[in-house]
Amino acid sequence: MATEHIENKLKLLPDKPGCYLMKDVNGNVIYVGKSKNLKNRVRSYFKSKQVGRRAELVKEIRDFDIITVSSDKESFLLEITLIKKYQPYYNVQLKQGTGYPYIEITNERDPQTKLTSIVRKDKGYYFGPYPNVYAAQATLKFIQKVWPLRRCQGHQGRPCLYYHMDQCLGACFKEVPQAEYDAQIKKIKRFLNGDIAPAKKELTEKMQEASENLEFERAAEIRDQLNYIEQTVEKQKIISHDNTQRDIFNFYVDKSWISIQIFFIRQAKLLRRETKLFPLTDIGNPSEEFMSFIAQFYGQKNHVLPKEVLVPAGTDIEALSEVLKVPVRIPQRGQKRDLLKMAYDNAKLKLDEKFRLLELGNRKTKGAQKEIFDALNLPYGHRIESFDHSHIQGTDPVSALVVFTDGEPDKNAYRKYKLKGEVEHQNGGDEVRNTREVVRRRYSRLKREKQRMPDLILMDGGQIQVEACLDVLRNELDLNIPVAGMVKDDHHRTNHLLFGDPTKGEELKLIPMDPKSQGFYLMTRIQDEVHRFAITFHRKTHAKNALSSKLDEIKGIGPKSRNKLLREFGSLKKIKEASIEELRAAGLTLPQAQTVKLSL
Repeated sequence: MATEHIENKLKLLPDKPGCYLMKDVNGNVIYVGKSKNLKNRVRSYFKSKQVGRRAELVKEIRDFDIITVSSDKESFLLEITLIKKYQPYYNVQLKQGTGYPYIEITNERDPQTKLTSIVRKDKGYYFGPYPNVYAAQATLKFIQKVWPLRRCQGHQGRPCLYYHMDQCLGACFKEVPQAEYDAQIKKIKRFLNGDIAPAKKELTEKMQEASENLEFERAAEIRDQLNYIEQTVEKQKIISHDNTQRDIFNFYVDKSWISIQIFFIRQAKLLRRETKLFPLTDIGNPSEEFMSFIAQFYGQKNHVLPKEVLVPAGTDIEALSEVLKVPVRIPQRGQKRDLLKMAYDNAKLKLDEKFRLLELGNRKTKGAQKEIFDALNLPYGHRIESFDHSHIQGTDPVSALVVFTDGEPDKNAYRKYKLKGEVEHQNGGDEVRNTREVVRRRYSRLKREKQRMPDLILMDGGQIQVEACLDVLRNELDLNIPVAGMVKDDHHRTNHLLFGDPTKGEELKLIPMDPKSQGFYLMTRIQDEVHRFAITFHRKTHAKNALSSKLDEIKGIGPKSRNKLLREFGSLKKIKEASIEELRAAGLTLPQAQTVKLSL
């Protein structure tokens, strides 16, 4: 049932296109949608029976805002901007980056070819993504041998080693004509785009010439390069009749879930594929969520736009083309339509497989998290954050934060904190001060940056930590986030939650958790994870500080030299094992290297 506030706002909705922003009890934007008719679409959330993820959304809505525009295309463009700005929980969430490598031809006076996982808007040429780093390394090695550009750091007054190996054009000691670079780059691009016939012809001619000149080692090397083309490039199955770089998207919907399949066609071959599965929020409009996904997909850092994008019928290709700035097409016949059908079949296969595992997974994750909120008599929340501290007799104090979303760890959201204050190990004052410091730093930043707050904070400890956390949240930051402590028994086993709010006159009470319940298992898992994360961080910090201290004791080694050694070797053992030459290569002078060797 809609609240009176929402009912009144529903009466004022216009019959216009635009975007709507659904908000929760804390004013956070939890869903952004678009519509050709805001009045009909927004009313449908509250006037129709909802199921699945949309039903969960409607339960959390306490308010909404609208923004009107003049056309449906404008509403799509605005929707993408709003999703990027607010990162709403109920919209499709894409993790940044893929981790897949690209081959880059850099955009500079003396260009080079290199492997990268970071795609920048620097007008460089990026080819990929490659399915594994080994394939990318092999291709890069081939290119650097056959069509070298620059492989050194640039002008150094003398030819580099790569120049003597015919793998550098000589920017190390001379000015290379731009035309020479352009000719090489043209050949590299042609090869990467699948046109390998010129490369085979060129290499065959060079091999014959080397053989005629009795340069048999050189001929054998070129023969190996030809074998690379035949074994690695030509053996891959050709699935396209042209060399256009294109990405193919298709989707399948069932039981309020959408499965999206992406094919990456490069060099006329299927270089890689990806599958993304999400619960649908707007069940009646899967095409709109599909389009939103594609726009966000290319809005990420490490996704390079192809020359063409193929999508199924029903997609607004005009609006999508305007967002992506590349041609978006719906194939009608032939091989492209067959590839689109293959993407659909794969999307269906992946979703069918997902359903077999989904029920069990939900019981152990989202269901388990619901048990924790139910035990505390709180409405269900999606995000739990937990802190733990670590130190050794007061030295190198640190704190760690872990985040669980719907019962699963969100490791990209984990954070580490080096604590500033000295620890008073004897009287427990350290726990209060450490807790206050890390809570203040974490949530003052979230508040300042207007980021989403957690729905529950779990402290790894009892009354001291809970009260310190509540005091900072309520009295300093004016935040109303619920806080509970994970309490251990005499055998150091967690068996209760400590919950209440003394800042509001509520007594802290022990709330038992059924040790056989999924909620109990999740609670202990959160506690184990935050403890592991804190201990691991502390060990690294302590070891690094101990190493810095040891190096500071060596006469003649100042902060700059110490940092060079830390960057190069990372541990005292490796510095001890290093030779004089290796120490000098790290940036030390000969006397410094000898002093370090003798001292250690």
